[in-house]
Amino acid sequence: QVQLLESGGGLVQPGGSLRLSCAASGFTFSTYAMSWVRQAPGKGPEWVSAINTGGGSTFYADSVKGRFTISRDNAKNTMYLQMNSLKPEDTALYYCARIKSIVRVGIYEYDSWGQGTQVTVSS
Repeated sequence: QVQLLESGGGLVQPGGSLRLSCAASGFTFSTYAMSWVRQAPGKGPEWVSAINTGGGSTFYADSVKGRFTISRDNAKNTMYLQMNSLKPEDTALYYCARIKSIVRVGIYEYDSWGQGTQVTVSS
C-alpha cells in the first residue's frame, strides 16, 4: 500500500530554518509528481510547492517563493522541503502529497497523503 511519512518538523524561532522529509513507499516514486501542502489551525489546506518526477522542475506558492526549496532523491524514495527565513505565518501542519492530476500550476488533485509533520514558528 501507498505510504508517505513526513518528518523534520519542530519549533523554531522566526528567521530560523527547518528541513522536512517525506519518505515514500508502496509505489514507484519516480513516476509521480509530488507536492507539499500545509494547513494552519482553523484554515483549509494551502498548496506550498510541487516538483516533477525527475526533480528538474519546481513550483512554489508566492508566499514561500525565495524562502523554501523543494527537492527529491528518487534513489532514496524521498522528497524534501528546505524552509529558510521562517515566519510565524508558516506555522502549520505540513503534508506530503502524491499528485494524481494537474489542472495548472498550484492546482492539483491528490490521491495520497501523509499524516503530516508540525511546524511551529514562534518566539
